[in-house]
Amino acid sequence: MGKNLNLPLYILLIFSINIFSQERFTLSGTITEISSNETLIGVTVAVPSLSTGVITNEYGFYSITLPKGNYEVQISSLGYQDIIQNIDLSVNQKINFQLLEVAEQLEEVIVTEDVEKLNIRKPQMSVNSLSIETIKKIPVILGEADIIKSILLLPGVSNAGEGASGFNVRGGAVDQNLILLDEATIFNSSHLFGFFSVFNPDAIKDVKLFKGGIPSRYGGRLSSVLEIFQKDGNSKELKVNGGIGAVASRLLVEGPIIQDQAAFLIGGRASYAHLFLPLFDIDNTAYFYDLNTKLNFKFNERNNIYLSGYFGRDVFSISDSFVNTYGNAVLNFRWNHLFSDKLFSNLSLIYSDYYYGLKLDFVGFKWNSGIQNFNLKYDFKHYLSNNFQINYGINNIYYRFNPGKIEPSDTESEIIENQLIQKYANEFAIYVDIEQDITEKLSLQYGLRLSNFIRFGQDELNVYENNNPVFFDPFLEIYKEADPVSIRYPKRSEKLATFTNLEPRLALAYTLNPDNSIKASYTRLTQYLHLLSNTSSPTPLDVWTPSGPFVKPQLLDQYALGYFKNLKNGDYSLETEVFYKDIQNRIDYIDGANLIANDAIEQVILNGEARAYGLELLFRKNQDKFQGWLAYTLSRSEQRTPGRNVLETGINSGNWYNTPYDKTHDFSLFVNYELNEKWSFNSNFVFQTGQPTNYPIGQFEFQNLAVPYYGLRNKQRLPAYHRIDFSATLTPRKNKGRKLKAEWVFSIYNLYNRRNAASIGFSRNGDTGVNEAVRTSIFGLVPAATYNIKF
Repeated sequence: MGKNLNLPLYILLIFSINIFSQERFTLSGTITEISSNETLIGVTVAVPSLSTGVITNEYGFYSITLPKGNYEVQISSLGYQDIIQNIDLSVNQKINFQLLEVAEQLEEVIVTEDVEKLNIRKPQMSVNSLSIETIKKIPVILGEADIIKSILLLPGVSNAGEGASGFNVRGGAVDQNLILLDEATIFNSSHLFGFFSVFNPDAIKDVKLFKGGIPSRYGGRLSSVLEIFQKDGNSKELKVNGGIGAVASRLLVEGPIIQDQAAFLIGGRASYAHLFLPLFDIDNTAYFYDLNTKLNFKFNERNNIYLSGYFGRDVFSISDSFVNTYGNAVLNFRWNHLFSDKLFSNLSLIYSDYYYGLKLDFVGFKWNSGIQNFNLKYDFKHYLSNNFQINYGINNIYYRFNPGKIEPSDTESEIIENQLIQKYANEFAIYVDIEQDITEKLSLQYGLRLSNFIRFGQDELNVYENNNPVFFDPFLEIYKEADPVSIRYPKRSEKLATFTNLEPRLALAYTLNPDNSIKASYTRLTQYLHLLSNTSSPTPLDVWTPSGPFVKPQLLDQYALGYFKNLKNGDYSLETEVFYKDIQNRIDYIDGANLIANDAIEQVILNGEARAYGLELLFRKNQDKFQGWLAYTLSRSEQRTPGRNVLETGINSGNWYNTPYDKTHDFSLFVNYELNEKWSFNSNFVFQTGQPTNYPIGQFEFQNLAVPYYGLRNKQRLPAYHRIDFSATLTPRKNKGRKLKAEWVFSIYNLYNRRNAASIGFSRNGDTGVNEAVRTSIFGLVPAATYNIKF
């Protein structure tokens, strides 16, 4: 009997010993750059003896939980000197590390922030990062460093051609990219209609592009997330840097408000080529300017606040009779709070506005349109253990869409003021993301996002017979705009349409050995906003419209499988991925659709479907004087809109057709060679299959005019696109020991003067009367020089 009573005591004793032997403690803190106190994203905190580690989050915070013991902890980020420190982990410890930037930038990361073997085990895939120093090296048009132009050299990323705005990811449309600047949405990422991007590289700290396997904290777009963070500001000392280029100049000032506690950043950029036009008796102007600002204040070890903003404008005018103004404005207040050494939170209040204005004096009217949103985000990251982390949070966005307002430009104008119907909507989401190491070889990242979209009442709402705003004429076999049978006047609080969607996410990595892994992912995404554009490259005049009674939200299912390998201890790396994307409810346009100032846009659009699939290869050389990467994409992007019933033909006879951004072959090569401390050289080569388009397949005579007619959509292609760019950077040796440091960047865009076709038009020759094709090219060979300073 006594032996039986003692048995539970033995079990309890064994259990207690086991618990004691597994006693665990947490090491946490923030990692910053030593000369500025700038927090560093993606720094590896590794424990080699346990083959484990974590990376810092978007605010430089890390947390790792380990069994009690003495460990050698390695802090590393390429471009910075490693820190190796022995830590006796017998209690929870908070240790902040500061990294010193390597003077020689020869080992600077090229594509990813980190090529540690730890990343081979991470389930995150389809992600590319670019360091700002690398972006500044890539030769681009007119010598201006450009984030958007730089990511076009990555696999799976392209655009609609030279001078085209936006970018396309894995066969997706421009409006399917979520662009975030300090978490605020940027609706138009281009200056001067696509020649430059809105991001001043001097003000940017981190750039990351998610093409697939997108974590649950992101939503609202189908193709990609481009996440950009501005610098926080230098809280150590006053720093100034800038540059003078061929068409634009920039200046950035940052420094402490309170030493080591609060800092500011303010940066400006403006173009000035238009100032020289009067010398050639040209009255036209085309220029842009933007402003980046940021304040940060560290209250204590647990609380930090940030206030950041961006404002940019483009102005294009012809003799003051035509003036076009457009741009973005964003403001973001963020509060970082550390509840414990395992629970990090970020609260963001964000305002974003995109404005488009047009003034036509010769017609006598002004036009204003845009989209505004107010965003509340509250995100948490919970480091439950070294092998189990949870991200969760909520996100609520309220939208106001102004499709356009027409006003008389002066008292003599005959234009009558008219406001197109404004639209209102709210998008709410709650999400959870889990990162878990199942075994030493298998790691998972899985999550769920629940999104809800409400379209609110508006001043007027058309009512159609059978709730169908598009009419099909069976005799002519064409779609026409249906006439409304009545008009409703719903209250603002009325819910015109409500959509709710579950968006599961799953990514896994299986480690074959320390240098090889296989990864796979599934992503479900929902997009409730649509950019109305039936051109190959969106223009600032294109407007956004929300899902509602007649426009369904777009739904995506994406599958990806990849193989990842480090070669020669990380000196080289290889990434290969295959993907398949299936999209429901992709907007399509009836033939002859008019989108400009259309107050009943539902009358010219139909819901179709799209698909894209392909193979991506990325081979990188990450170390030594010679670095670079080679990227290749083989893909197909298609769309179709079948008839809604057996009587309708659908768009393009209901057949699949190439999207305007389908590129069968996309090849790019970037190389960087550091000859010595004085000279470095950079070059890139780009080759792409020509953009899909339509050529006339015949013509008929009408009142002595030759009228061309076209066949199936996007059946032909422009000629293949290719070019070579080159740049050389001169860093004077006298920079050493001087507070003022300078460099010259000499670049040549399109080195062999290839006249790539932006479009091909067809017209009758006035002399011969014969129809002929006319190629339009934007750029030939373009040399440029930029002078950069830093002190």
